[in-house]
Amino acid sequence: MKVITDTAGLQAFVNSAQGAPFITVDTEFMREKTYFSQLCLIQVATPDDAVIIDPLADGIDLAVLYPLLTAPETVKVFHAARQDLEIFVKLMGTVPAPLFDTQIAAMVFGYGDQVGYEPLVRDLTSAQVDKGSRFTDWSRRPLSDKQLTYALGDVTHLRDVYAKLTQKLADSNRLAWVEEEMLALNDINLYSVDPDEAWQRLKLRNPKAKELGPIIALAKWREAEAQSRNVPRSRLLKDDALFELARAQPDKPEALGKLRSIPQGFERSATAKALLAAITDGKAMDKEALPQLDRKPREQAPQDVVELLRVLLKRQCAEHDVAPKLLASSSDLDAIALDDDADVPALRGWRREVFGNMALKLKRGELALSLSRRRVSVHEISS
Repeated sequence: MKVITDTAGLQAFVNSAQGAPFITVDTEFMREKTYFSQLCLIQVATPDDAVIIDPLADGIDLAVLYPLLTAPETVKVFHAARQDLEIFVKLMGTVPAPLFDTQIAAMVFGYGDQVGYEPLVRDLTSAQVDKGSRFTDWSRRPLSDKQLTYALGDVTHLRDVYAKLTQKLADSNRLAWVEEEMLALNDINLYSVDPDEAWQRLKLRNPKAKELGPIIALAKWREAEAQSRNVPRSRLLKDDALFELARAQPDKPEALGKLRSIPQGFERSATAKALLAAITDGKAMDKEALPQLDRKPREQAPQDVVELLRVLLKRQCAEHDVAPKLLASSSDLDAIALDDDADVPALRGWRREVFGNMALKLKRGELALSLSRRRVSVHEISS
């Protein structure tokens, strides 16, 4: 087992991996007490080699690895890539590319919306993944041979999974089905939160107009402060407290102490002043510049149509052995039920061929569904 703990060793591995058609990549990290993930291990495998890189080793320069992670001739293979990619975006300032996510690729072969690594490895390769080290504190040193073997297995098994999936994609002519999803992973905005946009992550409870400015300002303060201190945002201010502050709009420290969601004694902290300043800033926002929330009740999609579309979706997913989430979402079905020209993925590209066109025909009465021997069949209706 090769564990790299210095820059020279890392450079030697990167040199040996140059020109590889693909590498498989995984990370081990801790995040329970921080805003940003604490990177503890990086595992990388080429078709012929596999290493563990220790980012906590004294003096190691991870920048040596970056050219390999951005090499256009080398596909970077992950499983459930989002959190791993967030780490590399924070390190590199860019998204590793080109990408292949085995969890997404597996969706076009009936593995469900979020198939786990272990069942996918077991089903495609018949290998058994040792789960005994899953809950390791990866920041502690030294790590045992068992823990390191477990970590390395995440990329060595992934080589075989990648080979199986790419072969299945080629045999079934379904590569285009996942290419759009892979390209979407290149959006760098997926992996960070702009404090100015942090309020959009909140589940707003129909706030009054005068509360919206303080909500935006408080969410911005909390996000920026959490990033600056590297602590979870909920440790600074929970959502319920944020909403209560926006409603009550206290203007003095002692007023904070009277709010139910604010911890006792908080009004005497330095943070109290920052909160009050954020509320003041929010109240002063130009009302014309505030986002316009859609307060009109949305038109409800006819449920009988939606249910028929849902039956058709399940039928097409079973027919083509593809995960429902990849083919059409619940919001797609609602939109199609209301509008034949809805701007939704289910009415574009390969999804339209597999499901969208049939959904529109079903709506127009040009297609019928029938049940026979527990199977749903579709029938064209001649005019």
